[in-house]
Amino acid sequence: MLQMEKWKMVLVMLVCVLGIAYATPNMLSKNHLQWLQAHAPSWFPTETVNLGLDLQGGSHLLLQADIKSVIAERMDGLKDGARSELRKKGIGYIGLTAMRDGITFRLRNPAKDHDAAYAIARDLERSATVNIADDGTVTLKLGEKALKDIETHVIDQSIEIVRRRVDETGTKEPLIQRSGDDRIVLELPGIDNPEHVKELLKQTAKMSFHLLDENATSGQVGPDSMKVKLRDEPGRTIIVRKKAPISGEMLTDAEPSFDMNGQPVVSFKLDSLGAKRFCDITRANVGKPFAIVLDNEVITYPRINTPICGGNGQISGGFDVKGATDLALLLRAGALPATLSFVEERTVGPTLGSDSVAAGKTAAMYAFAFVFILIWASYGLFGLFANIALALNMVFIFALLSMLQATLTLPGIAGIILTIGIAVDANVLVYERIREELREGRSVISAIDKGYLHAKATIIDANLTTLIVAIILFSFGTGPVKGFAVSMTIGIITSIFCALMVTRMMVLTWLRKTRPSTLDL
Repeated sequence: MLQMEKWKMVLVMLVCVLGIAYATPNMLSKNHLQWLQAHAPSWFPTETVNLGLDLQGGSHLLLQADIKSVIAERMDGLKDGARSELRKKGIGYIGLTAMRDGITFRLRNPAKDHDAAYAIARDLERSATVNIADDGTVTLKLGEKALKDIETHVIDQSIEIVRRRVDETGTKEPLIQRSGDDRIVLELPGIDNPEHVKELLKQTAKMSFHLLDENATSGQVGPDSMKVKLRDEPGRTIIVRKKAPISGEMLTDAEPSFDMNGQPVVSFKLDSLGAKRFCDITRANVGKPFAIVLDNEVITYPRINTPICGGNGQISGGFDVKGATDLALLLRAGALPATLSFVEERTVGPTLGSDSVAAGKTAAMYAFAFVFILIWASYGLFGLFANIALALNMVFIFALLSMLQATLTLPGIAGIILTIGIAVDANVLVYERIREELREGRSVISAIDKGYLHAKATIIDANLTTLIVAIILFSFGTGPVKGFAVSMTIGIITSIFCALMVTRMMVLTWLRKTRPSTLDL
């Protein structure tokens, strides 16, 4: 057990050096860290642990998704689909209406069209129930489970889009999670004025391309058309065809750029299906205007001069550079499935964060000092070895947090402080076992050998049970609880490494150099 191959010793020392290198940036002042990041080679570790909202301050936002509008839009879609299919089949009907959870209409000739109408209704929404009354009233209704599934899908998709948009702004480690049935919590560490982020999140960014309705006269809107406002001309509207042959989902990329006149524009690229449709539509409608609609407002409606094939195009509309950059960001991130409104906003000041960091540092120093003195007083030189391993254990924790770019919160600091006690527990098990072997009359080398041999399984079992608890906390917990679980998990892993490798290497090196005949432990 006391034998350690040279390559293992070299590996342990290499890990220690790397740990110190990755943890060191966290000890530097802001100016020194900036100098290091500017002058160090690209491979040199310069990352630090990210501080959470409770430590560095920032903004806390609570957003609410307009689920009712999404469901109403879904019902309108079912109504339009029913109208189209009924016309296609030549089925007479009256009173086609969208309800909160479905649609209804009445057949003119129930006896003749009963089966065909039922088939159409079933095909419109497979998860809905369809009922046809004796008077020919057809009701297509979604159940509570189907409505709940829509709600869950909208919130999950909204969280993902919010994450993409916030990430594009360069915000480090935002916390984005669901709250209740229709709300999203957004925490932005280090941001005191989140106005830019709020502006980005207010827009759903639903973009579509529409041909103008040339048959519309005197502002009359037909069933297949819709009236849309012009963004840059308040009070003016144009009538476009309701069906959008190209939608924002077909965009694969969007970047701000400049046109030949030096004006900011947004260059976009379509996927293969969008590129084909764009080419076909522009070829068939040369000389006609083509409206680009964003969030129910027409950005621009240029005339098609030549067919546009290849899937690339530009959106112009009197943008400034910031406007073009923001629109490109929104289009890249994707459209929100529902409008988000801000129901709560709180700012956590940096003073509160610095007080929390200072309190955490003080608690950690006191914990480390008391453990250091107790272990040294209890085990002498071997206690010193354990304390050196404890210091390295703290180094490894911050090194791994920096490498993983994890976010450290106040509960995370609590987990690190708890790890200080857990870290020396393994050494205590080994040293107490060595004492027992010495009392039984074994030699120093034999006692140490048996101590490490028999304590190894106990150390692994004890830490494994704690690790299981940490994994459960991470799996089922939220924000702060997960932060605690992450720091504790890292601490458990590093403490096992320090106890079974680092401390043992120091003990083995001491034995080889001194070859003691007795041991005062």
